[in-house]
Amino acid sequence: METWSAIAALAVFILVLACIITEWLHLTIAAMLGALVLLFLNVLTLTEAVDYIAQSYATLALFFGVMVMVRAFEPTRIFDYLAMRMVMLAGGEGKRLLLGIVVITTPICAVLPNATTVMLLAPLIPPIATELGVNFVPLLILMVCVSNSAGLLTLVGDPATFIVGDAINISFIDYLKSLSLGGAIALGAIVVMLPVLFPSIWRKKLDTLTQLPHPKINHPRMLILGSIIVALVLLFFVIGESLPIPISPATVALAGAALCLLITHQSGIDSVNNIFRDVDWSTLIFFMCVFVLIGGLDKTGVLSAASNVLAFILGRNIALGAILLMLLVGVLSSLVPNIPLVVAMVPMLKEYVVTVGLASPDILEPSFSGTLPVAVLPLFYAMMYGATLGGNGTLVGASSNIVAAGIAQQHGKRISFQTFLQYGIPIATLQLTVVGLYMWVRFL
Repeated sequence: METWSAIAALAVFILVLACIITEWLHLTIAAMLGALVLLFLNVLTLTEAVDYIAQSYATLALFFGVMVMVRAFEPTRIFDYLAMRMVMLAGGEGKRLLLGIVVITTPICAVLPNATTVMLLAPLIPPIATELGVNFVPLLILMVCVSNSAGLLTLVGDPATFIVGDAINISFIDYLKSLSLGGAIALGAIVVMLPVLFPSIWRKKLDTLTQLPHPKINHPRMLILGSIIVALVLLFFVIGESLPIPISPATVALAGAALCLLITHQSGIDSVNNIFRDVDWSTLIFFMCVFVLIGGLDKTGVLSAASNVLAFILGRNIALGAILLMLLVGVLSSLVPNIPLVVAMVPMLKEYVVTVGLASPDILEPSFSGTLPVAVLPLFYAMMYGATLGGNGTLVGASSNIVAAGIAQQHGKRISFQTFLQYGIPIATLQLTVVGLYMWVRFL
């Protein structure tokens, strides 16, 4: 029965990934159907499935809180204003427009999940590009590559980064000290590639900008209060876990969401029902179902078996393991959405370090709240870098890529798999190379 359950859990997981990669089913539908199949086959009971979801409560709480805060700001039109300022600052030069996309997208994606940022900013690119006489498809691809890379600047910027960081209990400030520089290097690689990958836009001299719309900020008082809340949220992201009574990033995000709901609703700008209606429930449910799928692999011993194979190949060579792992995860995350990939690999990697005797078995406990041995941390850092940067490689590598493709379709153009490859593969290859060198110097 155990062998049959393991085969069933692995087969369902692979089938779900195949449906997502080929876009045969919407990723949320595929994950939900896969989770339900595990329940109907009794690989997991409903109680066990809920327990696996509960183990990842911090990830779900963080994303929900950030989604609510972003939606609460929507009536102010601050994101429309920022996007137009980006175009105006270009001052008639294509290269300044490309650099403007990098400059505007980077700080937002450092503190907001990248898919959320693309949802907000990407719809503004097609009409702006049309007015300026340039193709908006390369601009959308640039935006998603920047958003994915900028997610490495902070612990909360990318879902995959946060999932791994939460699993190893790294604090926001420790992440800034140890890993943010790698994200900055990855962004630098994109800037270097701009004139090579976008030559026609880089050289273009734009026409007059006087005919473009000039959106104004609505509800300035709400924006001021909301900005104060966001500033406090960012402050407590940094210092919260070092306070006498520690406050996790997920708790801070929920507190920020509650305060944004309060001022938005009480001021009459919008209602709580409208804000909750527009929350990206599809993504949240997708996460929950993926946690159930990984739970099936964990319960049936598939992850443990995979960790034994990893231990046989790598032994105790952390330096070699980290570089190979970053490259492997980078390649896989260009083919498989990085969120389910890291959710599957985190417990497998923990099993590996226990199997080779580099960590004690207590790190496998769901309630583990300590720190991992310093010697094994480069493996998890490599996973963060590989999963995030590999997502730039192909159209299906990250959720933000899919969001941008949908927006392009709505505006009459299709981002094909091959079109994305022309930009994504060179960017991802250069980023993985330079960040791999950084990892070797910094950690290994």
